Amino acid sequence: MLRAAGVGLGDEVVVPAFGNVEVAQAVTMAGALPVFADIDPVTYCIDPSAADAAVTPRTAAVVVVHRFGRPADVARLHGLGQRRGLLVLEQGESEVPYDEVAQRRERAAYLDAKLRGVRTPDGGDGHTYQQYVVRVPGNGRPDRDAFARAVRARGVEARVPVKTPVHRLPEFRRCVSLPETERAADETLALPVDAALTKRDMQRVVGACNALGGLLQPAF
Repeated sequence: MLRAAGVGLGDEVVVPAFGNVEVAQAVTMAGALPVFADIDPVTYCIDPSAADAAVTPRTAAVVVVHRFGRPADVARLHGLGQRRGLLVLEQGESEVPYDEVAQRRERAAYLDAKLRGVRTPDGGDGHTYQQYVVRVPGNGRPDRDAFARAVRARGVEARVPVKTPVHRLPEFRRCVSLPETERAADETLALPVDAALTKRDMQRVVGACNALGGLLQPAF
């Protein structure tokens, strides 16, 4: 799509750094330079204000990536594109089958009500819970990783959704301030909400997490 729109050598494309290295790779394959913008800490999608601040006279496009089943603020981003004369492209993740969405939302609601000691996701704007991503309080990555190991030891599948932001990878390393991206990479953990999970499975998730929640105290 970038090439078809004429984006190429000498152009810049604003992209998120929270996951999706393929987006940055696509920009470089088109001959352009990826410029990283910070994310909204609630949606984990590119922040419209941060994208606006990253625009330069060389910017040709902004790539919007929807994350974890929660859409980005496309109205504001398309407004930015119209105001700045930029192409705005959207990339979604693999979609949850329609007949599973209600079941995932039901499991997410159960976790929202029962979990203690972690910050549960904001379910607004039609969240389909492709992933149920919580924040682990404490001192960032060390506590999050310890929490993940402990719940896995209790039989719960817990996955770090973004291990390294794109702007920290060797091929795309940039000296840029992206505090929300860094914080999200250090604190987030995806818990299971698959439609196949039984009530007992969900109780196991809650029990494993709540047994640890009181052990992790917010950093001062």
